[in-house]
Amino acid sequence: MNKSEALKSIVAQANLGELVFPTNVNASLKIQEALDDPDCGIETAAKLVMTEPLMAARVVAIANSVAYSRFGGGVTNIRTAITILGFNTLRSVIAAVVMRQLSQAVKDPAIRSKMNQLWQHSAHVAALAHLLARKVSRVDAETALFAGIVHEVGSFYLLSRAEEFPSLLDETTEAHETDPLAESNETFIGRTVLHKLMVPKRVVSAIETLWYGTRETPPETLGCTLLLANDLAPIPSPLDKRSAVELQNLAKTTDFAVGETSLQKILEESAEEIHSLTHSLLA
Repeated sequence: MNKSEALKSIVAQANLGELVFPTNVNASLKIQEALDDPDCGIETAAKLVMTEPLMAARVVAIANSVAYSRFGGGVTNIRTAITILGFNTLRSVIAAVVMRQLSQAVKDPAIRSKMNQLWQHSAHVAALAHLLARKVSRVDAETALFAGIVHEVGSFYLLSRAEEFPSLLDETTEAHETDPLAESNETFIGRTVLHKLMVPKRVVSAIETLWYGTRETPPETLGCTLLLANDLAPIPSPLDKRSAVELQNLAKTTDFAVGETSLQKILEESAEEIHSLTHSLLA
């Protein structure tokens, strides 16, 4: 089965509502679903999060990161952490845990290596998007953080199925050159997984900017903020078709005025904040 056939097979499963997730991912998705209940308060959320140790640790780590240090830091319990972060950021943490759970379910070392790099990339994009939203585009920073975390969820899902469909790892052929529908298949799978994660339409639209949009500087929308963060990320997606040199040069040369300062100046002054938030996502 070649890559095109593998994608079509997964699309057929998705059309039937048969997305394949590990058991622990399904547990995390149930927590995500519970948070959407209007009657779910902080106490209930805290109890749910404490059922997943990885999620609990991540919530506390992010609440203590430099990005949220304006709240005082030194957080040691889940309830306080959730109070600081709010439910929107809590959804980001759950999404981050889902990414890691998908990676941990894979046994093949080559696939896990790609998934680990993809998660490192996603964490950097999320931290950069959070910063850019606050200091450049002025869109909601917590939404930008969430968008950065989930922007490659479709790729995570495809990599999680690569043990079953090894041809998904095929990098020797450009899919669109042999099958005009292949790219559409990947996009469809990405949208389906985003829907499964209950990602809001606004965030899905922003992610679609990565698929179809062009970068505008300075960014003014969530989509353009995400696109810029993706280009600035020091670790590229292992599925990005651009060369490492091209991506490095793009990140180094991208600059523009932001009021009386510049993008590169903001990035330099906020390096500790970006590092702290990225580290808390990767921890």
